[in-house]
Amino acid sequence: MDVYEAIRTKRAVRQFADKPIPQEALLKILDAGRLAGSSKNIQPWDFIVIRDRARLKALSECGPWAGHLAGAAVGIALVTGDWRERWPVAFDLGRAAQNMMLTAHEMGIGSVMANIYDMDKAHALLQLPEDKMCYAAISFGYPADPQKWQRPPRRGRKRALADVVHWETW
Repeated sequence: MDVYEAIRTKRAVRQFADKPIPQEALLKILDAGRLAGSSKNIQPWDFIVIRDRARLKALSECGPWAGHLAGAAVGIALVTGDWRERWPVAFDLGRAAQNMMLTAHEMGIGSVMANIYDMDKAHALLQLPEDKMCYAAISFGYPADPQKWQRPPRRGRKRALADVVHWETW
């Protein structure tokens, strides 16, 4: 699968089959995140891999739309310093997340982001150092319904290219 095809066909997967992700696939996903570009090469990320069912369930309760973490084969918590102090940190974490999600997609593994709203609860759950925080995590797993995963994009869901591109000026 070429890069554009991966981007074009990537779908959010929120329901996962009860099937583990092989260690070598997981390491490739994590390495793709590590290899992401970073402003001034600060690489502001650490990744916590979560497989424990109880911990995934608890993390899923840290955000109103994070419930999919409870059913994931693996959750990866994105950990950084306080992103509010330096905005490129959030951008860099997004680049790392997208690398991981596209790499997973290429291997037939679904994924979706989860925003963590209760950062204090996540901090305690993940036993983070005082100067670290987690405001996002990614669910990974094989799709429960492969047909849904391979569906074509819904019409009208993305703005048309002509509506978002401006040449030279607005």
